[in-house]
Amino acid sequence: MAKVRPADNLLMYSQHRAEAEGVGNNSECRIAVIGVGTGGSNTVSRLKESGSASAKCVIIDTDCAKLRHSRADEKILIGQKLTKGRGVHRNPKLGRAAAEESKKNVEALLSKVEIAFITAGLGGGTGAGAAPIVAEIMRSKGAATVGVVTMPFRVERGRDKNAAEALADMRRHCDTVVVIDNDKLAQLAPHLPMDEAFKVSDQVLANMIKGIVETMSTPSLINLDFADFKTIISHGGMAVVGMGESDAPNRAEEAVRNAFRTPLYDLSYAGATGALIHVTGDNRMTIQEANRVGEIASEIMEGNVRILWSAKVNPQQEGKLKVTLVMTGLDSPQRTSRFGSIAPQLFNLEPYAEHETSLGIDLDLYQMERGAS
Repeated sequence: MAKVRPADNLLMYSQHRAEAEGVGNNSECRIAVIGVGTGGSNTVSRLKESGSASAKCVIIDTDCAKLRHSRADEKILIGQKLTKGRGVHRNPKLGRAAAEESKKNVEALLSKVEIAFITAGLGGGTGAGAAPIVAEIMRSKGAATVGVVTMPFRVERGRDKNAAEALADMRRHCDTVVVIDNDKLAQLAPHLPMDEAFKVSDQVLANMIKGIVETMSTPSLINLDFADFKTIISHGGMAVVGMGESDAPNRAEEAVRNAFRTPLYDLSYAGATGALIHVTGDNRMTIQEANRVGEIASEIMEGNVRILWSAKVNPQQEGKLKVTLVMTGLDSPQRTSRFGSIAPQLFNLEPYAEHETSLGIDLDLYQMERGAS
């Protein structure tokens, strides 16, 4: 197996050249899915294994050994001087420093990306520390930047504070951050051993990203327009995901209602400003069914919500219709009680504030000085 080379020398390890596969050469937009740290790497590896060639799959890590066992188009080792390729041992400050060390090189590699999905687990060190730096790089280059992050299990005591701080940083540097709770993902496979449950979680995240990516870049029953996608995620705040499926006679209605019933993060969707809906069905799925999903979602969500939906045929679903629902613009700390006093920090942000500058206004006021007594 080829060696993983450090980003510092701009010699990026690549299993398959993106140019040879046609990855990222779509005439409409260049899309990259970037996994940071162990959790993000696992998601990207699942996406790569699924055979999707619609996006450039990139893995960024501080651990050389883990990089070798991951699958991606590009693998980038960051912070070589700081960590010697041995990881950061769940220390977010070291993860951030590693990303800062290799910032210029990551920027050079990903400079032409137009849409960036940055996925990471925020319970460790590299993901929590480096993912916000990667998001900052992508957004500064003009890319539409979507964070897809998982929060640690409740039993992982001591990680909530770091995860909440990392989430706040992701919010500052992303257009939208999709937040997923590992405890919620575990409920999808409650009886599986831990290792198998994590694989299910990784696959769920990979499928969600793949669904959105492919409806923008490959022929589908109904495609998602890049301009509309960018509009709905711009300043989109936090977002939650719901997933549902059904093979009942009224499968369109049942699937979308199931998606609303099973959000993957404990945050109310009331007040959402936008929604991305992706529908997949077998060869018997009709445009009317897909349209019905959008109609029901509009009925359920309150207020003036912008809804975009797409649909793709998957013959392997054998009668099932699946709905993936991403609700954006959730800027209320209501129902984020697991973070306690930290919760308001996730929402009371000014992620788009400009640096202070002089207004150049002369108020024509005299300076009043206290005279000597």
